Amino acid sequence: MPIPLAVRMSPKSLSDFAGQEHLLGEGKLLRRAVESGALTSAVFYGPSGSGKSALAKYIVSGIKSKAFELNAALAGVQDLRKIIDYASGLKNSSIAEHEKIFVILDEIHHFNRTQQDVLLPSVEKGEIILIGITTENPFFYINRALLSRFMVFEFKPLNENHLRVILENAVSGREGLKELKVIIEESAKKYLILNSSGDARRLLNALELAVLSTKPDSSGRRLINAETARESIQKRTVRYDRSSDEHYDHVSAFIKSMRGSDPDAAVYWLAKMLSAGEDPLFIARRIVICASEDVGNANPNGLVVAQSAFDAVDSIGMPEARIILSHAAIYIACSPKSNASNLAINQAIKEVENGPQREVPLHLRDANQDLDAFGHGKGYKYPHDFPNHYVKQEYMPEPGQFYTPSDQGFEQEIAERLKRLKEENK
Repeated sequence: MPIPLAVRMSPKSLSDFAGQEHLLGEGKLLRRAVESGALTSAVFYGPSGSGKSALAKYIVSGIKSKAFELNAALAGVQDLRKIIDYASGLKNSSIAEHEKIFVILDEIHHFNRTQQDVLLPSVEKGEIILIGITTENPFFYINRALLSRFMVFEFKPLNENHLRVILENAVSGREGLKELKVIIEESAKKYLILNSSGDARRLLNALELAVLSTKPDSSGRRLINAETARESIQKRTVRYDRSSDEHYDHVSAFIKSMRGSDPDAAVYWLAKMLSAGEDPLFIARRIVICASEDVGNANPNGLVVAQSAFDAVDSIGMPEARIILSHAAIYIACSPKSNASNLAINQAIKEVENGPQREVPLHLRDANQDLDAFGHGKGYKYPHDFPNHYVKQEYMPEPGQFYTPSDQGFEQEIAERLKRLKEENK
């Protein structure tokens, strides 16, 4: 069975790696550790096709060592114990006293706490050097005790320039497709690169399919045009997993775009979440929260629009709900902003927890059920009986200010009204 192109094109030296300059550039920590053979247990964390597995395999290929490769989705505790027992026995042997034992553990996030705990003693003692590979945030999926023994390196998605280098090397390289005399049009290159979503493996798999499924012409050349590229890579993938970091990162970007008054960015993140199958009601809830937390009384209608959108999405569903969500997200993004209500309640809660104890004044207490006999409600001034429906009286012992209206939108009017009432009733 022929070796896949993506495997054949695995980097043979650190200079062959495209991307990850922040890790593998000259003088960077990971490069120094690899070149000196001083790498300790580590986690390579990042999106698919960014070079994590390729680097791990390169590391073990260049060091005199025994290496084991496991996939955490398939391996169990028994598999781990066999390797640990071997490493422990080897360490106690005088024959191979200095030999390192590497374990490459792909998809380490699939291991539960018990399985991770099995690894801890051997990693701590240095009996094995573990390279964990994951697409998930290790700070969420790896227990703290084990994570404290790791160096964590985050891999970034490959950009278009990195992918172009990989594609052109695959077309012209001896271990790639050079012998097949591939001629690839620029439009095809751009399509493959753009629709690879930063994933080198996806790019190379699509390229290989395009080339092998194209018959050579009379001169033996294989011409890859844009149509062939489109057929080979199909629909562009959206790098988004509702159960992973991507879920939180995207909704965070969505909220911050609305807060930052950028409707275009808000709609883009909304579209990406919907395209990835995110729950429309989850998105609608975030809009409601943003309407109160970040718009507040600067535009009181923001909460009305957001709540109406939530109810409409709940009753209508997709695909039409996308329009309602877009409507509400754009409205919130374009509204004047104020977080004064959020600050007010946070400050008031802090006062309740740490400030002086305050009891309800007698004149504010409920006088129902004959409690007026104790003076409850006595002396209360009904504001509607006074000019401008306002009268100065004590509403809180040891008064404090928690709400400070901003100078945005309707809160300007609120600030002016409160100021006027206080000045007229000194």
